[in-house]
Amino acid sequence: MRTVYSMSQTPPQRINKYLAQSGVCSRRKADDLIAQDQVTINGERALLGDLVKPGDLVKVAGQPVFEETEKIFLLFHKPFGVICTADPKANNNIFEYLPNDLRLIQVGRLDVESSGLMLLTNDGEAANKIMHPSSNHEKEYLVEVTATITSDFIRKMEDGVILDGSKTKPCKLGKINDHTFSMVLTEGRNRQIRHMCEALGYEVSKLKRERILNLTLGKLKPGEYRELKKTEIYLLLKGLE
Repeated sequence: MRTVYSMSQTPPQRINKYLAQSGVCSRRKADDLIAQDQVTINGERALLGDLVKPGDLVKVAGQPVFEETEKIFLLFHKPFGVICTADPKANNNIFEYLPNDLRLIQVGRLDVESSGLMLLTNDGEAANKIMHPSSNHEKEYLVEVTATITSDFIRKMEDGVILDGSKTKPCKLGKINDHTFSMVLTEGRNRQIRHMCEALGYEVSKLKRERILNLTLGKLKPGEYRELKKTEIYLLLKGLE
């Protein structure tokens, strides 16, 4: 049985929030769509900051958008080699493993060579809060490297590494054996762990995400998904306040 978590809405609301609540995309992506003239309200081109009132017809790229009242959160164990894309033409993409009747947003991504926990939802507001650069929400990874892990490597990784001219935020590492460590990040740059290791002369041979905030892989096998329980949704949203 599907877990339902309803969030009350107080109309009118800004167009980017409406699109996020409708599960179309995050607020930031909604702003991009509006700037690209992809959004209309009652047939008129939407502008940043426009308000949506009860009874208004909103369309994105000509397709009607209706606000979701049922909030759905899925945990998915992404297998190695699966692509994180919503493009239906892409072979072996994550949505081939998920229900095709749901419109879901990926809350962060994993590169094709990585595996592990992914969170998907139709709650654009929650997705935006988790993904926003200032959120500082924890994500935990299990990382395997080809070279022997040293105390100097751990110290430099934890202190931060210069990538593209700016230093990464401090993080937490825990050595498991000579080639494996756990890593807790509070930011999400593109392929960050791989680039940090490369900057210090290490090559990542295996990378698996095991936790997002209070959510863990648990017993999910690669390719499997499950819906969050009501208590899990409550704790997740409570932690985003």
